[in-house]
Amino acid sequence: MVSKSVIQEQMAKQEYKYGFVSDLDEDTAPKGLNEDIVRLISRKKKEPDWFLEWRLRAYRHWLTMKEPKWSNVTYPPINYQDIIYYAAPKPKKPVNSLDDVDPEIRNLYAKLGIPLQEQERLAGVAVDAVLDSVSVATTFKDRLAELGIIFCSFSEAVQEHPDLVRKYLGTVVPFNDNFFAGLNSAVFSDGSFAYVPQGVRCPMELSTYFRINLEGCTAPIRDTNQLHAAVVELIALDNAEIKYSTIQNWYPGDKNGKGGIYNFVTKRGKALGANSKVSWTQVETGSAITWKYPSCILQGDNSVGEFYSVALVNNYQQADTGTKMLHIGKNTRSTIISKGISAGYGRNTYRGRVQIHKGATNARNYSQCDSLLIGSTCAAFTFPDIQVQEPTAQMEHEASTSKIGEEQLFYCQARGITPEDATNMIVNGFCKQVFLKLPMEFAVEAQKLIGVSLNLEGTVG
Repeated sequence: MVSKSVIQEQMAKQEYKYGFVSDLDEDTAPKGLNEDIVRLISRKKKEPDWFLEWRLRAYRHWLTMKEPKWSNVTYPPINYQDIIYYAAPKPKKPVNSLDDVDPEIRNLYAKLGIPLQEQERLAGVAVDAVLDSVSVATTFKDRLAELGIIFCSFSEAVQEHPDLVRKYLGTVVPFNDNFFAGLNSAVFSDGSFAYVPQGVRCPMELSTYFRINLEGCTAPIRDTNQLHAAVVELIALDNAEIKYSTIQNWYPGDKNGKGGIYNFVTKRGKALGANSKVSWTQVETGSAITWKYPSCILQGDNSVGEFYSVALVNNYQQADTGTKMLHIGKNTRSTIISKGISAGYGRNTYRGRVQIHKGATNARNYSQCDSLLIGSTCAAFTFPDIQVQEPTAQMEHEASTSKIGEEQLFYCQARGITPEDATNMIVNGFCKQVFLKLPMEFAVEAQKLIGVSLNLEGTVG
């Protein structure tokens, strides 16, 4: 019979396979954060004056804010003056198509399993590839444009579609929302922009792949920590539906907890229109620390919000993640399905808020928060916050904590199933509700990442 200590030891041996560094000639800003750096970033991006002014207002407000300390994670103080806030590969020639992209960059994405030229030939997924501070390639732009759909880098959107950017930027996550959103607003370098006009259904998945090459979804192995503080804003108008899926696999640090990405992200969707829907699905297996709460503001009548999440921590990873569902409109509905998996010395926290405002008649919420422990040195925590101010509302909350025990493994072994396969079967069954909500190619990748992150291959009894 295999012992749990052997399984835990085997899980800790997994090496992060995306930890290579690409030898690219890069243009970088000097370390430090001040108004000159903000202006430098804006100048590099060739931004108009109104956008620079928005960045400066964000920076000046950020200076008045204090870094929050209430999360259930621990990390040493961050020196914000010891960070490089801009890095971009130097283009060898003007990029007008994928054929013009630097071969070294194309090779980098092929090594990561994302061959950009192949994506251009195959239908199904449009990809915006972001390397450090710039978007290096976007596929299927012309085909989508025929339907009136805009899918491009954020920098291009500021240049080509300024009216849309000015109309919606910061309306869901303003720069004074929180400390890290303020920092992002001042110095963010690039991202993706998508706009789907009324009456149009997007014919393919829109996908963004972020790679950090300089400082540190993948990043090189480094002994120091890197900060990723992103902002995502979603807006669904009348009868619109947005499904946002994330597989996060930033470098988690080594088996002793050294290095890794600090993933401090603000994600929020506003179901603004009647009969609108915003759905978040995420699988979090990377980062030394994950601190994020993809949330929904259900403002339109009959609007729907969904959150499906798997968060896995191993070795010394920490996660404080969950969601917020704010019911404002009438007949709104929300669903929360959270699956937390803890192994090694990992600490996994679910933190959720369901707030049903007065006047949100007939609002309904269902929440299910489950934790799975592998071994005796990990930990799981749950902090639900439920605020119901409407007497016609219905609220349901379920929670469970369980362990993979020796008896379960012995039962499977007696039927010819190896301990590593048995554990993967149990974990995949535990995550099934979430995996079913992912696009097919994401679901396959998510199952692989869960198995790799646990790394039971080669365990013997």
